[in-house]
Amino acid sequence: MRLEANNVSVRYGQRVAVREVSLAAAPGQIVALVGANGSGKSSLLRALAGLHRHGGVIAWEGGHPPPGAIGYMPQDGNTRVALTAFEVVLLGRMGTLTLRVDAADLAAAEAAMAELGVAHLAGRRIGELSGGQRQMVLIAQVLAANPRALLLDEPTSALDIAHQLHVLALLRTVTRARGLTTLAVLHDLNAAARFADRVALMSEGRLVGIGEPADILRPLTIGPAFHVEVAVDAGSDGHPVVLPLRARGP
Repeated sequence: MRLEANNVSVRYGQRVAVREVSLAAAPGQIVALVGANGSGKSSLLRALAGLHRHGGVIAWEGGHPPPGAIGYMPQDGNTRVALTAFEVVLLGRMGTLTLRVDAADLAAAEAAMAELGVAHLAGRRIGELSGGQRQMVLIAQVLAANPRALLLDEPTSALDIAHQLHVLALLRTVTRARGLTTLAVLHDLNAAARFADRVALMSEGRLVGIGEPADILRPLTIGPAFHVEVAVDAGSDGHPVVLPLRARGP
């Protein structure tokens, strides 16, 4: 489901969090939203998900998305620790758990957990799982609704390196296999360079640039946006590797 956003702005009272951002995203691709804290990434993602009032135009396939077409995962996914992992995923289909559950809902939840390799966790309580396992279950919850687009706010936050790689690799696989339009807020620039097809760099609510990682992740663009001095080298796999050198004043 193709996204076209034109001159999108988001306000919180008198404060402008997002300023006239225009970008596009296509099915089968991951777009990483990167930028310093407070640059407007999460506010933009919520606007794209239809969760915040905005100026400008947001079009999915040229219009409004049908119900359930957008799967949104917030930065802090609150779940009741007493629920099992399967019940958490099932909530993605039903909204609330009831005594009567449709067979199609059960099958979709089972399929999403199998797709992400967490079917073996189905009977475990969500509060007993590790951070990486919980994150995978929450992504399965979003996928269980069979969305056409994924909007993920820091899906690898608080994960160790191994779990970050695992989650991002699976997201890339699912995005390709399902033909999803995926936008993810990421803090790790090297993860964005490796797993995203395109990178959108934001600074002070504005879009600095959007394009392939090698075109965006350059010292002259990263430095001013993050107020740091960096070096960017080519990694052994051909992806850019960002090396922070020192902080500098805004």
